[in-house]
Amino acid sequence: MNSLTPHRPRRRASRILAAAAGFATVGALVAALPANATQDRHHGGKGGRTVDVQLLSFNDFHGNLEPPAGSSGQVTENLPDGTTRKVDAGGVEYLATSLRTARKSHPYSVTAAAGDLIGASPLLSGLFHDEPTVEAMNKLDLDVTSVGNHEFDEGATELARMQNGGCHPKDGCFEDGKKFRGADYPYLAANVTDEKTGKPILAPYWVWKHNGVKIGFIGVTLEGTPDIVSADGVKGLKFHDEVETVNKYAKILDKQGVKSIVTLIHEGGVPASGSYNYDCDSPSGGAGISGPIVDIAKGISPKVDALVTGHTHNAYVCTIPDPSGKPRMVTSASSYGKLYTDTTLTYDRRTKDIVRTSVKSANHVVSRTQPKAADMTALIGRWNKLAAPVANQPVGYISADIPGRGAASPEEPLGDLIADAQLAHAKTLDPKTSLALMNPGGVRSDLVYKASGSEGDGVVTYGEGFTVQPFSNTVNLADLTGAQVITALQQQVSGSNEASPKILQPSAGLTYTLDMTKTGAARVVVDSIKLNGAAIDPAATYRVAMNSFLAGGGDGFAALGQGKNPLVGSDDLKAFNDYLTANSSAASPIAPPKADRITIVK
Repeated sequence: MNSLTPHRPRRRASRILAAAAGFATVGALVAALPANATQDRHHGGKGGRTVDVQLLSFNDFHGNLEPPAGSSGQVTENLPDGTTRKVDAGGVEYLATSLRTARKSHPYSVTAAAGDLIGASPLLSGLFHDEPTVEAMNKLDLDVTSVGNHEFDEGATELARMQNGGCHPKDGCFEDGKKFRGADYPYLAANVTDEKTGKPILAPYWVWKHNGVKIGFIGVTLEGTPDIVSADGVKGLKFHDEVETVNKYAKILDKQGVKSIVTLIHEGGVPASGSYNYDCDSPSGGAGISGPIVDIAKGISPKVDALVTGHTHNAYVCTIPDPSGKPRMVTSASSYGKLYTDTTLTYDRRTKDIVRTSVKSANHVVSRTQPKAADMTALIGRWNKLAAPVANQPVGYISADIPGRGAASPEEPLGDLIADAQLAHAKTLDPKTSLALMNPGGVRSDLVYKASGSEGDGVVTYGEGFTVQPFSNTVNLADLTGAQVITALQQQVSGSNEASPKILQPSAGLTYTLDMTKTGAARVVVDSIKLNGAAIDPAATYRVAMNSFLAGGGDGFAALGQGKNPLVGSDDLKAFNDYLTANSSAASPIAPPKADRITIVK
């Protein structure tokens, strides 16, 4: 263990998944457990009537063991003089130090997460099916987590392996003489059931106990997970309403005598400010946040005392009133391990409940100026050695940073570059292909000019490309009418995407105006949509390239799933790497696209 914390006795988490036709069914198991699966890992005196329990939490880690590069590895901080600054943050070496330091002098401490710990991961974790991240979370002494949508990227059977351990069914064991042990912490998914049995595929809840203190944790992911995960990843599963599910299990816990309850929910909101220390409760409770989590929080039973949230990659600490009008803490810690949330839950031993008026919470930066955790440094080094032959291969050259996930506008320079790469690949399969569209959520990072290792400035390595596009989607071609293309563009800002628009990244030649002063589909100025200077003809047929996720109608783009004459090309990462190799050199690197294909009116 790291010298910053004494060793904490731990017990292997109960196996909460039972394999059945590739799925885990645990309804009977949950019912048979005494007051549910528990772990008594923290020591301290019983004290008086009340005791302060420290809840440390984070979300959306996405396998970022090494510090995220570029703007993806920064948080914005409000300063006392009214200005802001960017702070470099994240990396599991620093997250471990932060959590271990925070636990000092807190005999009652529990660590929880709100999903997407794995999936969409950089190569260091993704190349090994996220086994390194699970190993790191074990070392962090993570107690419990909900699943997120990305836990389903490789399907329920692979998620069961993440819990239970064992070598990968195709790639085998990655280290000689070592078998993957799985997670020491339970994954919770109360609202995900097997379509055939109707039973949860994972334990719906878990109870933390220490010296008579009991806190229940209910874990759910967003009901819309099937809309943002490939069809294969959620095959055979049903996702249920978040509020109804949480309320159901809150009643069950209450009947078991567990009066203190925390919900871990992989759904979130959008704060009015991007600064992590923004006052979300100014001028009143929850006034500074919008998005799906607001209505969800207002609908979840008052039996639940706090909500740890995620999915939107935002940072906030808010009090949103529960259905009885009582303030309740709702938190999120950004993403990639850049922040952690420290919440104090005052537990009343007589009522067995949390004293809500005393609940306090704050987000803290995982600063890179603090010492690194030596065990995490060793873990990263071990897996990097295995990944190096693949990760360090140069695939292209850039002249400056190309922002993707960290772009300041909905149209991302890196998104445009990826769309151009997919169009180029598609034309090798069918020269009639005329445009490409890329989903913004598939662009996972920035391309950074500064060298990350010994490759040299401006060199793009395979590992860096993998971090940008880790999903192993294919580049698909389909025939769409001009009317369907128009509808797809309108679906960016209407329907399921109206509250939180998802702006498709267009290939060169596709231009249009997006008027954000309007609402819904009207935001897309149809008369402005042009392809290579000519207006899109609703009656004409266009050959369109997109990844397999979009081709399946993902992210709410049903129109893109209606294509005819489909053709499947290479995987998207290969298409991207091939484009960089063919179109750049040390003497002639690729410059960042101008990101001027969409004119945005605000």
